[in-house]
Amino acid sequence: MGALEPHELRKTAESFGVDAGRYDRARPRYPEALIAEVTKGGKEVLDVGTGTGIVARQLEGRGCHVLGVEPDERMADFARSTGIDVEVATFEDWDPKGRTFDTLTAGQAWHWVDPQRGSEKAAQVLKPQGTFAVFWHLFLPPDDIAQAFGEAFRKVAPNFPIKVDRTPNKEAYKPIIDKTEEALLRTGFHSPQRHFYEWQHHYTRDEYLDLLPTQGGLTRLPQHQQDEVLTAVGAAIDARGGQFACDYTTVLFTAAK
Repeated sequence: MGALEPHELRKTAESFGVDAGRYDRARPRYPEALIAEVTKGGKEVLDVGTGTGIVARQLEGRGCHVLGVEPDERMADFARSTGIDVEVATFEDWDPKGRTFDTLTAGQAWHWVDPQRGSEKAAQVLKPQGTFAVFWHLFLPPDDIAQAFGEAFRKVAPNFPIKVDRTPNKEAYKPIIDKTEEALLRTGFHSPQRHFYEWQHHYTRDEYLDLLPTQGGLTRLPQHQQDEVLTAVGAAIDARGGQFACDYTTVLFTAAK
């Protein structure tokens, strides 16, 4: 049997709500230039995999009206507590009840959606000339910190189904974007584009160790295994004086209906 596609790993996809407050606190926001690009297509937005509402709040800050779709009730409850309107379902099985939108967004989430079924549903819920816009962060910590994480994770979870032991780069999401583009073109979308936003964030030891347990690998591990990984990464950050600069590339993929 070959490796599972991300959208087939439902237990991981729906594990982030184990600590929704930490997720919302620690996960980085999206570059304002990206949010400005996404909102060019109109103000009625459907946010797929809205999570705790990070993307939705940034969009509403630019005057959009956002409806979120989120499969994890815990994440949805947190988003609602911040004022976001959320319906609980996987996107593939969600009932739009005839509603249509100017823009469909998904931040750090579209890889959990079946590319073909998701593209067909996107075509159903977007207005004519509507915009499909999905995006991901690629975070590139220094090599020594990435190595400490990879070695510790492989030690405690050698059979984990998602690879977490290599440092991401701009091509890390190329396979899922390629599959999404192919599915969208088959469904009648056009004008696919890829945009890259490069930026940097400074982390203290505590801030980075707060972020790591929100990742898809660590959310599935027992606490004692999480602690072993965090101890190893913390030691690597301590060796750097307790803080470091993390490079980010945020990739945005868009297509038009």
